[in-house]
Amino acid sequence: MSLTFDFVQPQPEPAADRVTLFADVILPLPLPKLYTYRVPFELNDQVVIGGRVIVQFGAKKTLSCIVAAVHETPPANYQAKYILEFIDDAPVVTQPQLKLFRWMADYYLCTLGEVINAALPAALKLSSESRVQLHPAFEAETNPYPLSEQEQKIVEALSTGEEGKSMTFTEVGELLGIASFHKYIKSLMQKDVVFLFEHLSDKYSPKVVKKVRLAHHYVAEAALEQLFAQLASKAKQLDVLMQYLQRVPVYQNEHANHKGLEKAALTSAPHLSPSAVNTLIKNGVLEQFDVIVSRFPMDDDEAANMHFTLSEAQQEAHDDIMRQFQTQDIVLLHGVTGAGKTEIYINLIQQALEGGGQVLYLLPEIALTAQIVTRLMRVFGSRLGVYHSKFSDNERVEVWNGVLSGRFQVVVGVRSSVFLPFDNLALLIVDEEHESSYKQYDPAPRYNAREVALMMANFQGAKTLLGSATPSVETYYQTRTGRYGLVSLTKRFGEAGLPEIELVDTRKSREQKTMLNHFTPELMQEMERKLAAKEQVILFQNRRGYAPFINCLDCGWIPKCKNCAVSLSYHKHAHELRCHYCGYHDRMPIECPACGSRNIKTVGFGTEKLEDDLKIMLPAASVQRMDLDTTRAKNSYQQIISDFEKQTTNVLVGTQMVTKGLDFANVSLVGIINADSIIHYPDFRAHERAFQMFVQVSGRAGRKGKKGKVIIQTGDPQQVIFDKVIRNDYLEFYEYEILQRREHGYPPFMRVIRLTVKHMDPVAAERAAIMLTQELVDRLGREAVLGPEAPYIFRIRNFYLQEITIKLSREHTVLRSAKADILESINLVRDHKDFKQARIAADVDPM
Repeated sequence: MSLTFDFVQPQPEPAADRVTLFADVILPLPLPKLYTYRVPFELNDQVVIGGRVIVQFGAKKTLSCIVAAVHETPPANYQAKYILEFIDDAPVVTQPQLKLFRWMADYYLCTLGEVINAALPAALKLSSESRVQLHPAFEAETNPYPLSEQEQKIVEALSTGEEGKSMTFTEVGELLGIASFHKYIKSLMQKDVVFLFEHLSDKYSPKVVKKVRLAHHYVAEAALEQLFAQLASKAKQLDVLMQYLQRVPVYQNEHANHKGLEKAALTSAPHLSPSAVNTLIKNGVLEQFDVIVSRFPMDDDEAANMHFTLSEAQQEAHDDIMRQFQTQDIVLLHGVTGAGKTEIYINLIQQALEGGGQVLYLLPEIALTAQIVTRLMRVFGSRLGVYHSKFSDNERVEVWNGVLSGRFQVVVGVRSSVFLPFDNLALLIVDEEHESSYKQYDPAPRYNAREVALMMANFQGAKTLLGSATPSVETYYQTRTGRYGLVSLTKRFGEAGLPEIELVDTRKSREQKTMLNHFTPELMQEMERKLAAKEQVILFQNRRGYAPFINCLDCGWIPKCKNCAVSLSYHKHAHELRCHYCGYHDRMPIECPACGSRNIKTVGFGTEKLEDDLKIMLPAASVQRMDLDTTRAKNSYQQIISDFEKQTTNVLVGTQMVTKGLDFANVSLVGIINADSIIHYPDFRAHERAFQMFVQVSGRAGRKGKKGKVIIQTGDPQQVIFDKVIRNDYLEFYEYEILQRREHGYPPFMRVIRLTVKHMDPVAAERAAIMLTQELVDRLGREAVLGPEAPYIFRIRNFYLQEITIKLSREHTVLRSAKADILESINLVRDHKDFKQARIAADVDPM
């Protein structure tokens, strides 16, 4: 039996006073319009805007979708199908969210379905292939909720067989033999009997702590005295019992005994025997039990006692921000690295919460989240939620529901946090607002979380604080025009001063043959000196892997990706060649496939090679690497950062992850290995990114009173940008950069939209791009349209690319009209019989 919904259940004739309702729903699919479904009469009172419903889409597929509107008008062009099931009796998507999602679809030239698909955690997007599994904490004997016959059937089916068994929605329907089975799954979820996931990799894995408690029949004083007598000859067991009673006051508080003590507190104690603990459990003196705990445990009493005092400079900046919030909705806090911006943020968050509002604190990287969460937890305790992509789907749903219920008043997270269901935002903080990590590149919507956050705050009447030591040119320009307020922090917190920056000429070192692998003698000597003084070092190289490519020294052969127009990078740890665009990998060849030579060498270097070299050159040092390869696992960021904070790691080698806001007390040296690769990049933002990256990574040195030093290795020390970095002169850099932008017509003076045409046939890609360009020129004019041209990397994942760049005035009416013309042009090309297989992606405000 296969479960399908290719029928319409018979409905009774409507009574004269009953109204036929229709619902416009947002399907999580790239559809240009909303679909309309009919609401069954008996469910008229249950339909809620923002709630999820189950509908049939196509012949057999079932999907959950969001109700966007309810009305009495049937669709003109098709007969509306009935909604099959209501999942929610309250909105999971709020009205402010729906308004924001509509704006995103309009602004970023995508569909509302694409926005919903990006916004909702997968566990809220159900389909016929969604899976059900018993909750790890469920125990049939202790379950306080009665189960219906159908619910019991589902539980029994999930309980038989291997542990962790799961079933698809289709299989649940087949088991029950009915179409309307979703209500039983929903009921089991509400009773914490089952949970849902979309992929096998999303299975819920709660954090479980093993605890022990004194068996209840020993709590009475007489029974305990008798127990002491029994254990008189068993010293190790008696020591464990005494330790437990010292930690848990059973006489004073029986509830404390019921909560018990973590088993690790007894088994890991150096003077206690783990085997004695286990013997007491085996003999029934202690009871062992599991407790599911938060991944960020914090006692609210402890949080309430956390206080700190702002420095004079911080207090002045704080007061200035509050003054400017009287007249400005958006304020930029421009503070040098290490100025103590986080303490100001915490103070502002506390004030927002006292006023009854919600707060969203955005960070560009998960690495930053891991470090800052610990600080925020000490202040806000269980009121703080954390949201980022390393969490499982079910954990993200917990945060989503926690925001809806009001449990989480503060959320700290990365760019996807802008999708959370806030409806009472008071304050929105965008830290390191200049970061390109706030930009979503693929798939649609290709949004910038900073811009979405500004609009989100605008819709909800919240104040926005942007923070950065190196603000984006566009943001600083808005302060000059008076649209944003500006507050400056020019001194580092405490006694810390700005680091000394030294340029080292790699070209001269190579000529003199003094280079040590990829390190100049100056950097090597300084590292040795700092490590001898028990201080730490950060090295920045903006390329991961062991080597960018390999080649045959006899015939010049270089291995290429079979799917993309790039060379394969060598990763030594896995001993394989990898494409950093599509993930294709191949074995490392022993001999050249072109000429048979074994004279194959690596060319260039990445973070993995630097790590390997340093372990040989500095054998006494503990070297660790932080890049995409070493941080794929869920808690790997936290582990690497924790090791560095505890100083079990001496040298941290990393990509741009190490440049972003990390705060380490013992770092006194930062080395930038290859500065030229960042400066000489074919993009109008190359100098801005280079300045930001150099200043930010330099800011990791000398933050807690130590004198910091930065060594920048470059083959061209005369580059104009280095002088501004050494003097930490952002204003001079800004004045130079804004003149270039004005002269060449780039943001903030013009709005840029990049269209990418993709096709598996290079000729078809070019022809489709030419047709699209002509349509755009006819509507927008030749001066507004640049291209088409093949990008530097012209083939990715077997699709050949052509790019068209559009420059538009920033006037709202011009932009809105131009976007309508762009969409019309795209649709004309897509409808052409020769280009049905072409894909066209629009990227508004590309970075």
